[in-house]
Amino acid sequence: MKLSFSTLVIGMLFSLSTLAAESKPEPLSNPIPERIEKGEISVAVENFVQVPRTEESASPVQTNSAYARIQYMTPLPDESGRLIINDLRGVLYLTDETGGAPVTYLDLRNENVDFDDSTFPNETGLAGVAFHPDFSRQGEPGYGKFYTAYSAPSGTGVANYLDSEADNHESVIREWTTLNSEDNVFSGTSREIFRIGQFDQNHNIGTLAFNPASKGTSDYGMLYVSFGDGGGANDPREFGQSTSEPMSSIMRIDPLEDGGDSAYGIPEDNPFINDESFAPEIWAYGLRHPQAFSFDVDGTMYICDIGQTQIEEVNIGQAGANYGWRVREGTFATAFGIGGVRPNPVYPKPVDEQQFTYPVAQFDHDEGNAISSGYVYRGSSIPELQGKFVFTDMVTGRIFYIETENLVAGDPTTILELSVEFFGQERNVADALGFPNTYSRGNRAGLRLGIDSQGELYLLTKGDGRIRKIVPST
Repeated sequence: MKLSFSTLVIGMLFSLSTLAAESKPEPLSNPIPERIEKGEISVAVENFVQVPRTEESASPVQTNSAYARIQYMTPLPDESGRLIINDLRGVLYLTDETGGAPVTYLDLRNENVDFDDSTFPNETGLAGVAFHPDFSRQGEPGYGKFYTAYSAPSGTGVANYLDSEADNHESVIREWTTLNSEDNVFSGTSREIFRIGQFDQNHNIGTLAFNPASKGTSDYGMLYVSFGDGGGANDPREFGQSTSEPMSSIMRIDPLEDGGDSAYGIPEDNPFINDESFAPEIWAYGLRHPQAFSFDVDGTMYICDIGQTQIEEVNIGQAGANYGWRVREGTFATAFGIGGVRPNPVYPKPVDEQQFTYPVAQFDHDEGNAISSGYVYRGSSIPELQGKFVFTDMVTGRIFYIETENLVAGDPTTILELSVEFFGQERNVADALGFPNTYSRGNRAGLRLGIDSQGELYLLTKGDGRIRKIVPST
């Protein structure tokens, strides 16, 4: 029997469409099937300090009613034992390693610097702080200087980048110079050194930090800054792989150098300084929301990158690295990395057509929702934790750790969970200290980690504004 031409065409089209459908990768319903198990390490916590309650400037409350939006606690680089704490609502507090009552060091709400945290109180505001390594060394150019990252309303200044795309707010870095580095209340001057436009309310500026292991090297006094992709879902402006501005990046600048047209300098050993297709400030890029990063004592940078709907990452900072967002999420492909499939699930990673740097550790949303902070433990009170990278999930309140030896990018290491006792009873942080989660059911931990000059770790919880020291279990 002869087939008609139309029948042949229909059959060919059906075969081609079937082949195309079969060639599309299937989304991964459970990207990382292995569960995170409890490790053998158990710790306890003891009350350290509580910061004063602060009020939301936005009315009505847009996100959740945190007692205080404390984000970081780090030591001043002056061997004084003083610790700085930032509240996103605009306040810097000083305490010390004996647990002295926090005092207000600087309140940006009372300074004429266009501070604003009302756009999205859960992320905008006083996002980061870092003290120059020469802060206490009189006669040095960095004496008395520290830096803050904060949000300002659109149009309150001229941005170094994305000035015309500041539809929502702007992220600002400001240098402060105190008259006396030993004072516990700031008195001095300030100047703006960097500004970038933000088209949406989230995924903005994050951590500011100096490499503590850089004394005597070209890295000494260079300021590292993390930026997210500018907000929205799935990187709608495609800043992740864009290189003409330092969004989705770790930026590295010299804050004390006169940059001519800018208030800062570009280090001569930045990886893309001679590539005209890159903003010269970029040190590494391809990150979605690296709200927190930290340095180990040997100078290794650990980056906590918050994922979209699937994968949370721990990355090792490398000059010139591309971490893959928005075409990669963890060690997987996104819809934007392969095309023709629906976004938000992840897919098996195809053969890379360009070089990406993949995580050394990752977990999916069966285990947590948003990686929030992490430090390598270098304290002495908990020997079992020595040398391990400890990190948190801000929503669930789970605390994880990994070994730091022999980490390989793209071959994620095993993650274990830390057992935490609250006054004799093992409990999850969200259950013990959480507050109502306006994003979904149940409590939200609002959990971050802090560190002191001895390498001891602390839990920071926004629901009660308390800081608790991690100590050996009883």
